Amino acid sequence: MNYLLVFVGGGLGATVRHAVNVLCARAFGTHFPFGTFLINVSGSVVMGLIAGYLAFRGSVAQPWRLFVMTGVLGGYTTFSTFSLDTALLYQRGEIGLAALYAAGSVVLAVAGLFAGLALVRHLT
Repeated sequence: MNYLLVFVGGGLGATVRHAVNVLCARAFGTHFPFGTFLINVSGSVVMGLIAGYLAFRGSVAQPWRLFVMTGVLGGYTTFSTFSLDTALLYQRGEIGLAALYAAGSVVLAVAGLFAGLALVRHLT
């Protein structure tokens, strides 16, 4: 059942992500990735609101957490999870590790994308 909740939530999140990308492209053009920027920032804000609420105000049943945080937000943007992981490391006092994780994730992810592009260009 948990997998189904994540599956359905992920589908909803991905659908909203697509809609935001399309609307931003129509409204602002495609010279800058406004949609992705808005998705990453808004997803991180929502993740912070939910995580803060769960940590300080109350508890929510695990199925709802899976549906909303893993499913909907995971389908909408994984950047929100990256942001939460970075914040948790920082709040635990692991400032150097948080910085390494944040910088390493961004640099290696972009480098990995370029490596993938180069490999495909080489093979085709």
